[in-house]
Amino acid sequence: MSHADTPAMPAAVANELQSLRSHWVWFLVLGIALVVLGSFAIGWACLTTITIAATWLFGFVLLGGGIGEIIHSFTVGRWSGTLVHLLVGILYCVVGFMMVSDPAESAVSLTKIIAIFMIVGGIFRVVAALSHRFPGWEWVLLNGGVTLLLGLLVYKNWPQSGLWFIGLVIGIDMIFNGWAWIALAIGIKRLPQPAA
Repeated sequence: MSHADTPAMPAAVANELQSLRSHWVWFLVLGIALVVLGSFAIGWACLTTITIAATWLFGFVLLGGGIGEIIHSFTVGRWSGTLVHLLVGILYCVVGFMMVSDPAESAVSLTKIIAIFMIVGGIFRVVAALSHRFPGWEWVLLNGGVTLLLGLLVYKNWPQSGLWFIGLVIGIDMIFNGWAWIALAIGIKRLPQPAA
């Protein structure tokens, strides 16, 4: 598809993306970090029976991802995605802190918390993607849709959905979130230089 076939981007969004252009590498780094953390969570969930230590580890994975999202939301400057970016980071941190502070919590309660986390996080991303059609918005929309569906699936099967599913869901969410940030970084980097 050529640039001529691409729908015109609103001037405000184009200007905002140009202001983020100097920070594209930080979006890329965050995306790669989330993909790595997500892969780690999936691998850990598939290799071991979930124990208190594994639940504690998943909590730290979420905390790490959340802290990265929050720091990143402040370091790239103000843009229309800052609030959603910040809210997703806070959501990661809250759920991660809950898992770290009480890893002995029953599988049923943790599974319900994770399901709600996925539903809310998915809705945030879908709304952000549809309201701000920035480069790579399709990935954010896909990420939000998959996260929302996973959350609904876990919630619908609650309390039968087991604790092993937590690591799998966290990993899938973080990987899709990471690829969405990578797509945004590449889209921002490919923007044409503004006319002098």
